[in-house]
Amino acid sequence: MTTAVAAGAYPFLAEGGLGAEGIYIGRDVHAEASFVFDPFALYGKVEGFTNPNLLLAGVIGQGKSALAKSFALRSVAFGYRVYVPCDPKGEWTPVAEALGGRSVALGPGLPGRLNPLDAAPRPESVAEADWVGEIRKRRLLLLGSLARTILGRDLMPMEHTALDIALDAVVTRAADTHRTPLLGDVAAALNNPHELDEAAGMMSGQLGDAARDLAHAMRRLVHGDLAGMFDAPSTVSFDPNAPMLTIDLSRLGGSGDDTALVLAMTCASAWMESALSDPSGGRRWIVYDEAWRLMRHVGLLQRMQAQWKLSRGLGIANLMVIHRLSDLLTAGDAGSQGRALAEGLLADCSTRIIYRQETDQLHAAASLLGLTSVEMDAIAHLNRGRGLWKVAGRSFIVQHLLHSHELALFDTDARMH
Repeated sequence: MTTAVAAGAYPFLAEGGLGAEGIYIGRDVHAEASFVFDPFALYGKVEGFTNPNLLLAGVIGQGKSALAKSFALRSVAFGYRVYVPCDPKGEWTPVAEALGGRSVALGPGLPGRLNPLDAAPRPESVAEADWVGEIRKRRLLLLGSLARTILGRDLMPMEHTALDIALDAVVTRAADTHRTPLLGDVAAALNNPHELDEAAGMMSGQLGDAARDLAHAMRRLVHGDLAGMFDAPSTVSFDPNAPMLTIDLSRLGGSGDDTALVLAMTCASAWMESALSDPSGGRRWIVYDEAWRLMRHVGLLQRMQAQWKLSRGLGIANLMVIHRLSDLLTAGDAGSQGRALAEGLLADCSTRIIYRQETDQLHAAASLLGLTSVEMDAIAHLNRGRGLWKVAGRSFIVQHLLHSHELALFDTDARMH
């Protein structure tokens, strides 16, 4: 019996779908049925669905931004809270305001301040001593990631030592004066070679000389193009009951060398992730918009992957938005640490949503996702708003459907007409 005969003999066979529990997305094109999705509802029920994280990729103008925003908006009706720690274009502000949430704008001349070294509230299940160690580890990871990004290289062993000593000294002084340590405190400590050498028990000038480049790198965060944003106590209070909170970084721009924007994205993400570290905070989404910008910076990928490892136990699902699957390849050559980190983030996404890809991107998409020839052909010819959903190995072609109010609120392409 041929497949053509089988199709005629059994015309009602179709993919059973993911079930009817979850957030309405649109129409399953092949099954001609509604398509709903909720990663927490699927967790433990679908074989191979090991985490709630999503990757969303698609070229500009195909509707991936509208999908991300509508999914976030509809999630609020299901009790989720949504957080966008880095909004480089300011596109999420109308969505947050429509939901009764809040958007915080950061940039030169603006009054908003975020301190990425803010300590998260200690969960009741964690001992005080253990939590102090966890906070120290997170701060070191953030500082090291920022320094590596500015320097454009890995830190030398003595630079790691200097960073450890500077942070410990700053935290001790801040505790004595009942305040929170600041990035400026760390930069100042690194610029004090005598204190570094004395704390490390080394000969005068030894550690201070080795940390000179590191000190100048950290200085950029408080005196350079990011001055006035992350070098003072936070002026923003975190409301855990708000339906949505976004950090608007559109004033920084994004053309040419976007290092300043990437550093700001990381600092803002660290501040927000710290505030979300309470496992009793309910189900939450963190949306990493324009995540492709981070792929060229190994230190930032390390910090992001470490945060994702913690997310599942905190009731947090991450949504990473990029343009092309090949964005993941810009992290480094095959076998490099950067490539391994980027591919690790992909592996930590049980759900991959692929909107139309250009012909020259098909090979990268197929190799990274293990696409079949039919799926490769599909993503090359997808219409606007239609995407390939890969959910724990199962495939669906889904037409995203928008309400007219949603379209007016956040369809960025509509504003071009």
